[in-house]
Formats: sequence, C-alpha cells, structure tokens
Amino acid sequence: MSHRIASLAAPLLTLKAPLLATVATFALFGGAVAVLTLTGEAPRHLTEARGEVSSMARTAENSHDDTSHGVRSDDLSHNGEDGITFVQDEPGADVQLTGAPAGFDEEVFVAAPSAEEADHAQDSQIAAIEPEPANPNALPPAPISGLSEPGPGGPLPVVGGHGERVSREYARPFHGDPASPTLAIVIGGMGLNPQVTQAAINDLPPEVALSFASSSDNLQTWIDRARAAGHEVLLEAPMEPYDYPNNDPGPYTLLADGTPSENTRRLLWVMSRATGYYGITNYLGARFSASEGALTHVLEDLEERGVAFLHDGAGRRNTIDSAARSAGVEYAIADRILDENPTPDAIDNHLLALEALALQNGSAIGSGFAFPATVDQVQRWAEGLDLRGYQLAPPSAVMARRRLEARLLAEAQAAEPDVSVTYHGTINIGDDHGSESGHNDAEDTHTADAGDH
Repeated sequence: MSHRIASLAAPLLTLKAPLLATVATFALFGGAVAVLTLTGEAPRHLTEARGEVSSMARTAENSHDDTSHGVRSDDLSHNGEDGITFVQDEPGADVQLTGAPAGFDEEVFVAAPSAEEADHAQDSQIAAIEPEPANPNALPPAPISGLSEPGPGGPLPVVGGHGERVSREYARPFHGDPASPTLAIVIGGMGLNPQVTQAAINDLPPEVALSFASSSDNLQTWIDRARAAGHEVLLEAPMEPYDYPNNDPGPYTLLADGTPSENTRRLLWVMSRATGYYGITNYLGARFSASEGALTHVLEDLEERGVAFLHDGAGRRNTIDSAARSAGVEYAIADRILDENPTPDAIDNHLLALEALALQNGSAIGSGFAFPATVDQVQRWAEGLDLRGYQLAPPSAVMARRRLEARLLAEAQAAEPDVSVTYHGTINIGDDHGSESGHNDAEDTHTADAGDH
C-alpha cells in the first residue's frame, strides 16, 4: 500500500522546486502591494539634493512626480554619498550636478540670472536692434504755427504775421539747376483708393506732388503720410463740369453761376477739411474754369489766404491765365494730361512729350490721376530721368521758376520793348520763401519765354 502511494506521488515530487519558486514570487509581490496600499508610498526614501545654490528654476525637492523629462524623483539615490549635489564654480556660471543617474536632465536645474545680469542682457538686446533711420525727405508736420485759423470744418490757412504763406511754407524745398530742363508731376485723386494712394506715397519719388480729393475719408491722415514721405500736397476743390448735375463732383461744388458769397462759403468748407497743402487744384470744372468772373473771385480768395493754384490743364488756358493774373495768385497750368487714355503705352508717350516741352521751354508740368497704371509708369519713367539730362522738381518749384522768369521778362520789356531776358541764378523754393541768388556761372542760363504760362 505504501509502495503504491509512493509510486503515485513520485510525479508530483518532481514539480516541487518550480511550485515553491512560484509561490514565493507571488508572496513577495503581494507583500509589496500591501505595503503600497497601506502607506501610499514605496518602502524607500526620496533623495535630498544638497548644495548652496539659492535660486533654481526647479529643484529635486519639489519634483516628486515630475515625469516631463522621463525621470521621477524617487529614481534618485538617497544616501549621502550617492545623492545629488549642486556645484557652481563662480557666480553666474551654469550649475553642475553630481550624483545624478543616467538620463537625468540637467537643464531643469539651470540657475536663474541675477537682476543685474537680466538688465545687462536686456540692454544688449536693445542695443542690437538697429534704429529705423528718419526719412531725410520728410516735410515738417502740419499745421505750422501761425498759418491757420478756425474754419467751418477745421483749420483754415491764413497769411502769417510776417508774411509767411502756406504756398511756400508747405512746399517741398528744392535747389535746382536753371540750366537743366525741369519736369514736375502731380498725381490727383489721392485718398479715394487706399491701395493706390499708399503705393503712390511709398513708391513715387518725393518730388512728385500728390493732390487729394477733399471728400476722402481720413483725409488728414493721408496728407500727413504723404508729407512724411516727402511729397508736397495739393487739395482738390470740386468745380462745375459742363454736364452738371448729371456729373456731380459733390455737395460743395463751385458753380459758374453761383454768387460770390456762396462760392466763397463752399471754398472755405473745402479748405478747412485738412491742413498741410500748399495749393488748391481743380477736380473737374470745365464749365467753371470757362467762367472768368467766377474763377477770378475764387482765386482772389486763395490769394488772400496765401494759397497757390495749380490747374490740371483740362480747360480754356487763356481764361484761366487771365483770371489768375487778375487775382494776383501764385499759379500754374499743367502742360500735359498724362492719362486721358490710362494705358501704359499712352502714358509713356505723354511723358516723352512732356520731356520735349521741357527742352523747348525750360520746364514742364504733367498731371495725372490715381490710376494704378499712372503710378507705375511715372515710377519707372522717373528712375532714369537724371541720366537723360532732366531734373525732377516739385510743382511749387516750377511755379516759382516761371514767376521769376515772367517778372524778369516784364521788367526787361518795360525798359526796352522786344527784349529777351537771360537769367543767371539758382531758385531756392520752400526754405527761404522763393529767394533768388545770382552768380556768374556762364553755364547756368535760361532765356525767359513769354509762353511759359
């Protein structure tokens, strides 16, 4: 019997060692789980960091469960010999760690800079930023003190106490060579299309004048931007066209049959819309420009306030010329409209014709509208102008040159009829009220032509 039991138990005895090992393993694992359940922590101590570093971005002591760098604080050794020690060789140096296990991220323990070091770093960054240079072409901000008074919509231009006029104070300074054929360009309709207006301000040479529609939104802002870029500015007064009121320039249109007082009221409202312009130009106005009486009265108002007048050339030149002379206003009439056909080829042809007029008469003024093609073609045309022997000038400078030539011619003809006048000198516009300084250079000559106006 005992032999039979032993023979049956023999197979079981061959499994004794593996079974005992398995039971022991489960017993140990169960004990560990019981300890964690009862205490909430593993039966070991956290590693304590030692060192003299006072300012840390993070320390091991407050990083119990930080796994963002793949290392838990309880993975660190606790005994004093193997613990983490902070080492900093000198103030401001990077903190070094000793005793950290492999894979521990030392960048977590970078010392924060001192206040003095932070200020020095900020000063270095500021010094490294290149300051934006001031625009050397910028014109003085408007308004200039003493050149305005309150008006119905804002400041109205007036002649200053010492005779200062906005036609000169707000003009772009120019020191030109009278021997060189001089060209001036004014582009109108500014402010109506913001994209084209900004492109004209940014891309056109500062000598190109910009004229703004008085009905434009943000009118003063646009004028300020144009002057900051160096462009002298004109303001457009709406004037009656032949097909008025079907073609209506606006509620403050100057009318050929309007009373002088009503046209003055409308003009003052337009002029008080903004400040910083040196002159008024027309917006439309073929019928108004043909009415010499109405035009003369408006130009007298401009002269009384020290404002110049530039006509875009779309009108009866003889009538405009006669009215301006009667009013005594500073004025000019554009010699060529550049974009009646606003295509690049047509605009280029008119610019070439303008060059021919400058060669013939000494100077020429072209007018255009705020078409994208006009802005683009004028920009390209102006790039090589000096290489072709021309000088680009603001319209105010050409106006001053023509006034001087006309005066010299009138004085010479009064002394001796049918005489031509040769002018020697340099015209300075804008900074010294249009004074003339003579010199004896034989090359700097220009013969006045009665047809300059």
